Amino acid sequence: MQIISGRSGAPSITATGTFTGQVFQDPVLGGLDEVKINTVIFTPCSRTYWHHHENGQLLQVFRGKGYVCGRDGVPRVITEGDTVWIEPGERHWHGGTAETLLGHTAITLGGTEWLEEVSEEEYAEAARVNGLGDDASASTPAGA
Repeated sequence: MQIISGRSGAPSITATGTFTGQVFQDPVLGGLDEVKINTVIFTPCSRTYWHHHENGQLLQVFRGKGYVCGRDGVPRVITEGDTVWIEPGERHWHGGTAETLLGHTAITLGGTEWLEEVSEEEYAEAARVNGLGDDASASTPAGA
């Protein structure tokens, strides 16, 4: 058994390289090959790159509203209290809407393979198909 204490007050990690926009991560459990747990805050318009996980990923939304888009290419809205199971090997991305933060706990099983950046067109499509506006200019995150 292992008890993992809450945040120590250390600054959050600014996620870079495989994210668009400003994203903050706090590791909960790491250092194991088979599972990694992070709390992640996506600022408005920020998102992951396309990626997939060797043995799947579980997202537990604890704050705000965002998108998740999987292999079918249909972006869906996720909100506080939602749980998302992403199948092993399923290509996907997730992130905040243009107007809201998204906070989730990500439980990643096995390795992650990062792919290409989610295009501005793909991100704008998420808002359009979910009735949240279609202004592609609103999807450019500050500092991107």
